[in-house]
Amino acid sequence: MRAVLLVNLGSPASAAVADVRRYLDQFLMDPYVIDTPWLVRRAVVSLAVLPRRPAQTARAYASIWTAQGSPLLVHSIALRDALAAKMAMPVWLAMRYGEPSLTRTLADMRAAGVNEVVLAPLYPQHADATRTTTIVATQRLIDGAGNWAKVHVLPAFHADTAYLDALADGARRHTAGADHVLFSYHGLPERQIRKADPTGRHCLRVDGCCDRPSLAHATCYRHQCYATTRALVQRLGLAAGRYTSAFQSRLGRIPWLQPYTDAVLQALPARGVRRLAVMCPAFVADNLETLEEIALRGRETFVAAGGEALDVIPCLNCDPAWVRALAKLLEGVA
Repeated sequence: MRAVLLVNLGSPASAAVADVRRYLDQFLMDPYVIDTPWLVRRAVVSLAVLPRRPAQTARAYASIWTAQGSPLLVHSIALRDALAAKMAMPVWLAMRYGEPSLTRTLADMRAAGVNEVVLAPLYPQHADATRTTTIVATQRLIDGAGNWAKVHVLPAFHADTAYLDALADGARRHTAGADHVLFSYHGLPERQIRKADPTGRHCLRVDGCCDRPSLAHATCYRHQCYATTRALVQRLGLAAGRYTSAFQSRLGRIPWLQPYTDAVLQALPARGVRRLAVMCPAFVADNLETLEEIALRGRETFVAAGGEALDVIPCLNCDPAWVRALAKLLEGVA
């Protein structure tokens, strides 16, 4: 039996500090997230992150937590259910970190008689810290349990026409009254961009690397983010100077992709921007990064710098056009 497995990043079981600490430990100890040797990674996580960050992050989660639980999980469940109503094959949901766990979900799929998994990492752009870790973990769990299923992987879909149309359609009423549109993508360390370059000589090594044709673009997160922006700018009819791409959620002191979203939010009012619309096209479901980092802290930063209003454009969540686009994408996976 063939079945779809949707996988999103995950979130803690609750906004309690202990649950957040457990989640952060699992998340940050993934070698695709912090790509250093195990001993270095363990030291960083145990000594620099876990003593303080769980309490801070727990407060952030508490500010967005709903009666149904984590917004990311709530939206992901709604997407699973909406997709299942449109597809001829069963649809399952797992989280790379937290619950429902990838381990348990795959075991349940095996028990249900599934022998072909259409794996859908729910990330439009490719990055090792999102797509690769999901693909590797899924295959490892299946292989470790007797290689019980063949895995078919949904490719990165940032350039899919129906996906982009759904994004643009959902954004138009927010961008129409804005002075400026900020496309804020989740950040990555620069070294991870270089590491993902199969040529070893293009990404962040050549001036204008994202604009120069290269085989590296197939796995370059930065290039794919800028390509997403260009496609949306065209659909939304935004003039040059009316939009900016930036990267949020950096951690630590090493260089991450720039410009940084918080710095852009601080600087835009000085350029005359009073009404700002913010879109987060690296996410398909609203989560801590959109609901707290942008809608709460980001708005405070923008207003304190002289801005008047910041409008956060909702993620696709379970928008019907997105559900149709995803169903079509999954049906085409060989």
